[in-house]
This record gives sequence, C-alpha cells and structure tokens, in this order.
Amino acid sequence: MADDALTTLTGLLAGTSGPAEPLLVLSPHPDDAVLSCGALLAQLPDPAAVTVMTVFTEAAPPPYSLSARQFLRQTGAVDAVELYARRRAEDRVVLGRLGVARFHAGFVDGLFRRDPGAGRWRNRAARLLPEFGQVYPTYRLHLARGRVSPRDEETVRRVTETVRELLPAGRGVLLAPLGVGGHADHVLVRTAAALSGLPAVYYSDFPYNLSAAPDPEFTAGLAAAEASWDRGLDTKAELVRGYRTQVNALFPEGVIPCVPEVYLLPAEIRGAAVRPAGGV
Repeated sequence: MADDALTTLTGLLAGTSGPAEPLLVLSPHPDDAVLSCGALLAQLPDPAAVTVMTVFTEAAPPPYSLSARQFLRQTGAVDAVELYARRRAEDRVVLGRLGVARFHAGFVDGLFRRDPGAGRWRNRAARLLPEFGQVYPTYRLHLARGRVSPRDEETVRRVTETVRELLPAGRGVLLAPLGVGGHADHVLVRTAAALSGLPAVYYSDFPYNLSAAPDPEFTAGLAAAEASWDRGLDTKAELVRGYRTQVNALFPEGVIPCVPEVYLLPAEIRGAAVRPAGGV
C-alpha cells in the first residue's frame, strides 16, 4: 500500500489527479538529492515543477581543520573553495540532465563552518589550531554525531526561512532528508523541513542507509509509511557518476549499488496522495 501511495504521489506532483503540485527537494550538499532520489526524480512526468534546493554549497578559505584536510585528500583537492566551485558545476550539469530547476542556497558546509560567536580567545587559538574556531571541530566526534550544534541555531533559522520563501504554505510538497548516518548538515536540513510547517516526504539518505538506520525518535513522531522506488536505478547510477569529485570517495570499489530508494510518507501526505481530484 505504501508503494501505491508513492506512485499516486508522483501523479499528484505531475497533475494527473488535479492541478500539479510543485515539489521542493532539499539536498544538504551537491549530490545528495540525486544519490537518494535520482531514480524518482527522473521518472516524474513534469520536471519543470521540481526545484532542488542545495543548501550547503560553499566552503571557506584556510586554515582547515584536520577533518577538513582529510576530506580534501579523499577528493584529491587542495583548495576547498575551488572544490566547491567544481561541485556546484557538477550539480548544474546533472540537474540539467534531469530538467529540474535548481537553487544553490550558498550556506557553508559543516566541515568548514566557522562559529561567528567564537570570541576573541577562541579566534586567537584558531590561528594555531583551526578546530577552536569551528562549529564542528571534528568529523567523527562532532559533525557525524547525529545532532545539530547549539552554535548552528542561526543557520537553522536561515535555512528554514529560505525553504519557506521557495515553497510558500499551501503550494506544494517538500522532499527532505531523514538524516540517516547522522551527518549534522543532513539533520539540520531535516530540522528546517520540520520547522517550516510544510508537508514533507522524507527520503532515506543513500549510501549511508546501507550501514545505518533512521533516528527512531524522529520517525516515531511521523506516523509514516515506508515506501520504496526501484524504477530507473540504472539511469540513476549514471547520474551519480556525474558527481566526479565525490563518486570515488563514496564508492571506492567503483560500483554504485542498485538498491531501491526509500521514502517515508507521513499520514497527511498519504491522505493527499489518495484523495480524488476535487476531493476534500
């Protein structure tokens, strides 16, 4: 039944059961929307009604933390600002192939996000040890812990406002990350989606869902049905390969697993999806 609801939802978005509904897809970084939703997006009959909002599309100049330097080595890059210019360019090309609209929101990636309230002593210390000036000093102990730092409250507010500006209330559906894997940027975007007050379908973050599960505290409050999508996975793999700066680090063996995409549809979305045209 959940899969049927997801199929009907694509009809709702395409306008086959009434006026077409715009879809705003929230992608934490360039590549996340396609990694997790690429097959579904490629099957939507009206891509012009779809906008992918990529949230964290910028880096920062050095000095870099140890975790940031390790990430740069994994991607074969030296300069983070240049790397993110390449990532934005990749995103433009891949999303262009899908025919969807895109919006690069311009927020700084968590690995490079500096704390604006660090204070004088921390800023001085950061000259010697950059971790002192970061919102998330390390990847494993901070950025990947599954929670948003209190120092990121302003970022949460600004992302939420941007979402509301792009999809005003009553005019469409969000497709937002579940935050599987616990990356704070993904959790922050999920938080912004929930705070926006807009109807949202949540996607399971691939490839992190191959080894991690959704946060049960979050999913318990959704009253959601799980749905899978397995059409067009071969096409999706080719789209993913378009993110050349990331694909080797994500899939070091060179194989992109063809696994179904997973979505959670809250009750309000399922009700809208199965409601007849003109129904109430």
